[in-house]
Parts: sequence; structure tokens; C-alpha cells
Amino acid sequence: MNQTFETIRVSRKLTSQFLENYSLEQLNKIPEGFNNNIIWNIAHVIVTQQLLVYKLSGLPMMVSDELVDKYRKGTKPDGAISQVELDEIKSLLFETINQTELDYNAKVFKSYNELTTSLGFALKRIEDALSFNNYHEALHVGIMMSIRKFI
Repeated sequence: MNQTFETIRVSRKLTSQFLENYSLEQLNKIPEGFNNNIIWNIAHVIVTQQLLVYKLSGLPMMVSDELVDKYRKGTKPDGAISQVELDEIKSLLFETINQTELDYNAKVFKSYNELTTSLGFALKRIEDALSFNNYHEALHVGIMMSIRKFI
């Protein structure tokens, strides 16, 4: 599992570079032909990780219900985010992964509610969720790399 957590940290480091290198206006921009923006993708991967790992394990998430409602699958930006919300997303980017690794090593994840994703991946245990999460985040990093060409 060390490699799984290392992979997600590398992915999140790539993601954090968008936060460091683009203005709030650029992060909020939805280019023509896209349904969302860079900041939506970043918040979406944070929320999805929490849903896949904590919610499906029957554990409390580190993200608010409001954040989940705004960035879960099937949503799209409903307006520009503020600097305050950006700061929250920045802090959650690594805090969520650090806590997940601590919880995993402490054997907090005792049960898992199985899920077959819309892409057809069967998640039967926490390790499946963590592995799929890395795949999911890689997809969104690719989307963000495409969006940046148009902002």
C-alpha cells in the first residue's frame, strides 16, 4: 500500500501546481467546449476520494456535506468560487490523504460497502477503493492539463 499512497501524493503534487501557478480567475474559467474548470476538478477529486474511502466504509468524512453536494459526480460549477473556498480546497488537498494513510495504517477501515463504479470497476474492499481513486484522479489531472491550454 505504500506505493498506492505514494502515487496519490505525486498526483496531488501535480494538482497543487495548478493552484500555485494559476490565478483564482483562471482556476474558475470554463473554456468553450468544457463543462467545468480546473478548480471544480480539484475539489471533485477531493470529494470523490472521501466518498469512496470514508463514506463507503461507514466512517465520517473530512469534507462537509455542502462540499460534497457541490462537487460530487454529476455536478458542474454553479459560479465562481471565492478565495475562502479556494483556501479550504488547498488545505484539504493533502490533509485528506495524510489522514487517510494514518487511518489505513491504524486499521480504521474495518468494513466496506461494495460499489461497482459507472466505469465498471468493482470495489469490494478499501484497497480497491484506494487503487481506483488513483485511476480516477489521473483522469482528472489529464482533464486539467487540457483545460489549462485554453485559459
